[in-house]
Amino acid sequence: MRNLLKYAKKYKKELILAIICIEAETIFELVIPMIMADIIDVGVANGDRNYIFMKGFQMVFFAVLSLFLGHACARYTAICGNGIGAQIRMAEFQKMQTYSFANTDRFSTPSLVTRLTSDITTIQNSITNGMRPGFRSPVMMMTALIVSFRLNAELAMVFFIAAPILAFILFLIIRNVRPLYSKMQGAVDLVNRIIQENLIAIRVIKAYVRGDYEISKFREGNMNLQNSSERSFSLAALNMPALQFVMYGTILSILWFGGNRVMVGNMKVGALTSFLSYVLQVLNSLMMFSNVFLLFTRSLTSWKRISEVLEEEPTINDDRAKDISIKEGRIRFENVYFKYKEEAKEYVLSDISFEISPGQTVGIIGQTGAAKSTLVQLIPRLYEVTAGEITIDGHPIYEYTQDHLRDSIAMVLQKNTLFSGTVKENLYWGKEDATDEEIERACSIACVNEFIGRLDHGYDTELGQGGVNVSGGQKQRLCIARAILKAPKVLILDDSTSALDTATEAKIKEGLEKSLPGMTKIIISQRISSVLDADQIIILDDGKINAIGTHEQLLADNEIYQDIYFSQQKGGSQAL
Repeated sequence: MRNLLKYAKKYKKELILAIICIEAETIFELVIPMIMADIIDVGVANGDRNYIFMKGFQMVFFAVLSLFLGHACARYTAICGNGIGAQIRMAEFQKMQTYSFANTDRFSTPSLVTRLTSDITTIQNSITNGMRPGFRSPVMMMTALIVSFRLNAELAMVFFIAAPILAFILFLIIRNVRPLYSKMQGAVDLVNRIIQENLIAIRVIKAYVRGDYEISKFREGNMNLQNSSERSFSLAALNMPALQFVMYGTILSILWFGGNRVMVGNMKVGALTSFLSYVLQVLNSLMMFSNVFLLFTRSLTSWKRISEVLEEEPTINDDRAKDISIKEGRIRFENVYFKYKEEAKEYVLSDISFEISPGQTVGIIGQTGAAKSTLVQLIPRLYEVTAGEITIDGHPIYEYTQDHLRDSIAMVLQKNTLFSGTVKENLYWGKEDATDEEIERACSIACVNEFIGRLDHGYDTELGQGGVNVSGGQKQRLCIARAILKAPKVLILDDSTSALDTATEAKIKEGLEKSLPGMTKIIISQRISSVLDADQIIILDDGKINAIGTHEQLLADNEIYQDIYFSQQKGGSQAL
């Protein structure tokens, strides 16, 4: 709760004003039954119309004042609840930006989306809808109890029977409903995952005519959410009938005993009416308090899920960083080992050692699953090495700040990602203040200029989510141009020319050599033609380095390289 309350500091004034309005409104409402008792016992009994009108105006005045205070309370609680929700959402999103790949692997994407949206909305609604009854009910209950005992202490003893019964029923409901809320939020995660997978892979689903299967899978997840929600809310809904049972039982008891006292003259009718009003106030306050408990129980479940994100410690940090910068781009791997999880039995990469000189072009080739992409993701510290050391310009990579390290290394990943917005806005990711000349130069190197003129509005063409309105090859070229705009010391192309024809790929390679001669380039590819002219080629086999050499050396001596080369040569000749 301390962690949750720190997000309320910014809205301290609104919180205090809301509480003041709630308490003042409650006091004015509690005065009204006393005035009503005076009207009956004094005004009506004595036939004093002036007294009745005077007290009536007092009731109207307090009612209007309560209405005004209630409106102010609603406004302040809305500001407070929505503001705290926004603060938590921002803190959670900022925390996620500090995660390494290892951190994000712990949470599924749909679960993170749910924690950023649904769970925070639950807390937000609990504050907005729970603050008023939460602060109102204790004051109302205590004041009404005091007045009830003053009016008739013997009748008020019924509360000592009703309250424990209600508390016991509420305890049973909350104890059973809390774990159901956790299951319900987990079911929301599952539904979000199915929807996300379906939307991302919609083309594959249609191509394989798997719409019916996806509908069946969604129906199962949706029914799971429905059943979880039904169980949770059905159990929580027992709160109301339990309260009504206790409430009506209490009222009947008071009418029975109070009516007898009125008949024998020990109590006036106005006093009994006023007493019943306060009884209803006490019972309503108990009902509000129980509803607040249910809101609080659900919000605690959501807060626990959010706390897991906020308390997750990034596996990669800048604790050992120094004030140094990358000047040349010399990369050295020294006996590097890596596995995704500490408890894993086998290493994904084992005993990796090699060196890349500044300005060199290095090719990495190997069978699918040889951990080529994993290897290059260690260079910008997207993952942390398990053992061994990676150095750039003679310094271990952990001595560079993450921002500087990643800003000096441009990666074009296997899965090309474009964002909603224009072509130019996507290119600005490489350099925010890039001039039109710089953009055109980068696009010329990446052969984007070959198709940019065919787009509806050139560089101002709106790209759909993920760049759905450009082809795979166009998307790859835009991503390469974006990376070139960074003017990095190291450029990593992770199988990022797979959708390009060999002629376009050759143009891009030639442009990189001529325009950016001092930049270190690492090219991962399945095609020999992509790494043919590299200064050195690294062959990875099952997470280990099998051989390092030039094309001629490997073709003469290495069996794996020979197999890949001749199989591709054979495939090419058959195609011809």
